[in-house]
Amino acid sequence: QATQLGSHLASVSPKVDVIYSSPFYRCIQTLVPFTDSLAGSGKVTVHIEPGLGEFYGLARFDHPSPASIGVLNEHFKHLHAEKDPIIVPSSKGESIPGLHDRVAYCLHELIARLDRDPEGPKTLLICTHAAGMICMGRALTGRMPEDEGEEDFKCFTCAFSKFTRKESGGEASKEVERWSADDAERVPSVDWQGGRGVGGGWMCEVNGDCSFLENGEERGWHFSGDESFLKDPNAFNDTINAANSDAVAVGNSTTEDRSRL
Repeated sequence: QATQLGSHLASVSPKVDVIYSSPFYRCIQTLVPFTDSLAGSGKVTVHIEPGLGEFYGLARFDHPSPASIGVLNEHFKHLHAEKDPIIVPSSKGESIPGLHDRVAYCLHELIARLDRDPEGPKTLLICTHAAGMICMGRALTGRMPEDEGEEDFKCFTCAFSKFTRKESGGEASKEVERWSADDAERVPSVDWQGGRGVGGGWMCEVNGDCSFLENGEERGWHFSGDESFLKDPNAFNDTINAANSDAVAVGNSTTEDRSRL
């Protein structure tokens, strides 16, 4: 799949000139066929950004963290990580609304950074996870459905989506409060809902395309009430939430597709 995706990315117009990725191994590995194909024609850089990382819900444990850039560089070429990331997801978990805000803030800052780039990049490629991809589509278009589980943005393994900036998209340079590691749980607001979208708003032109993959769509994913068993999803407190612990087993055993939250 990654090889077929790489061939498809090579045909994108305008050509990809900036690449960002989640720091998790599987995302970087997915990019390898494409980045290797670019390496022969010039310098290639894959920018690693924690804000594009995986979502683990609000389960009460220290969530998995990706390998350091030093370790990743032992396995992959072309990687670069800024000393100060845009935002780092909480290791204690985040709600679905919190994930949307984290992704929206990350995109806002990333777009603003590229708007300031004197080289004027035209096409940004982002490799991320299913949950993040759904949030990304919503944050870019400014459309947040009433039902978080609505299948508005399609996610399959190695699927391709394309968003084009609106003509009026000049709001990306609008400054907002910066995320701080000293208050890591708080995500700055970028006011993206109500059709506004980050960076002035974007239009979805391609939604989860898998037509270039030999086996087409595989391992689809969408949100499906992963917090419904928590009495207080924002309280990491066993006493508060243990009373509904039976619902966890019921929810898991009756889930139609366990690849979906």
